[in-house]
Parts: sequence; C-alpha cells; structure tokens
Amino acid sequence: MTEEAATIDHAGVLAWIRRYAAVIEEHRVELVRLDTAIGDGDHGTNMDRGMKKVLEKLDGSEGDDIGATLKAVGMTLVSSVGGAAGPLYGTLFLQMGTATAGSSTLDVGALADALDAGVKGVQARGKAEPGDKTMVDALLPAVAALREAQADGGVGPAAAAERAAAAAEEGMKATIPMEARKGRASYLGPRSVGHQDPGATSSYLLLRSAGEAFATA
Repeated sequence: MTEEAATIDHAGVLAWIRRYAAVIEEHRVELVRLDTAIGDGDHGTNMDRGMKKVLEKLDGSEGDDIGATLKAVGMTLVSSVGGAAGPLYGTLFLQMGTATAGSSTLDVGALADALDAGVKGVQARGKAEPGDKTMVDALLPAVAALREAQADGGVGPAAAAERAAAAAEEGMKATIPMEARKGRASYLGPRSVGHQDPGATSSYLLLRSAGEAFATA
C-alpha cells in the first residue's frame, strides 16, 4: 500500500502490530535502562514478553475485523505484561478495538478516533494528565497530529501516522525535564528530572511503528 492510499486494511493493522513487536524487541535494553533510572527497570522486558505473546495470539487469528484484532491485542497485554504497562497498554488497545469494532478498513479520521478513545481510556485508568511524565505526554500530541492530518484532508494513514510519530517523539523528549507525578517515578520527586519516561518512549515507538508499517503495507 502506498503512502497516498486513503485507508489501511486489516493486513495493514497486523503489519503495525508485528512491526511494533519487532521494534520493542530491538529497544528492550534501552527501555530497561530508562526504567531502571526512574522505575522498576522491567518495562522493556515486560513489553517484549507481552508483544511476543501478542504475536502468538495473532498467528491463529482469522477474519478482517480490525476492532476484534485490537481487542485481542489488548486482552493479551493485560494478561501477560507485568507492572503498570499491562493494564495501561491493554486499555489503550481495548478501547481502540471498541472504537473500530466491525471495521475492515480505517481512514485517517477513524485512526484518530481510535487513538483518541485509547488515550482517554489510558487517562481514565492511570489518572494521568499532560505534564505528569507518562505515556500520555507522547500519546496526546500524537492524537492532535492525527486530527490535524484529518482536517487537512488528502493525507493518507501512513503520512498521518508519520506526523503522529513526530509529535509523539517531541512529547517523549519533553518528559526529560519534567518531575514525575504518577507511578513509581513520582516517588523520586525532583530526582526524576533529567530522565526520559520509558512509557512515553514505548508509546512513541508504537506510533513510529505505525508509520513504518502503513508505508509498506
């Protein structure tokens, strides 16, 4: 599928999830290092284990219901990822699945709606606001970038996802000077300043994986 395509199909979504699993494996050590500085040190290990379980689950999946696939991803992450990441990433994918239930293709607007629903779910579960030094700081700018792409019109999902990834990267880097107000990192208080948030990093990688997968799907 070219970047100019107006929609992505179920195969494109599967390519995204598989790409994300590969990227998490590639960045596992980095995520562990980031989490060791301000958390339990297990974010990379937990996410890598969870995404490997997701791949096992998807290998046996059938049909072209994008919502059902995203829900399956979410349920697998909830059951297989330890720490805070399991419930939060599980909620993200479950809510994205609910928003896309019954869909076999997604345009930029549907993609924005899905991520928006997912992030709202994450915020409801984790009670995180912008500036708290969490994954929300990467995800909310990504939603805004997708909305801008939707408003611009004529932007395909691949290009929109690349914009979202760029916004998420900025949000991720913006967590470095923040003092954590949520999660284990908040226990460190001022000592959390100067460290990039691992959850924001894995969230950026999620959007980057989407851009990469949609461009070649």
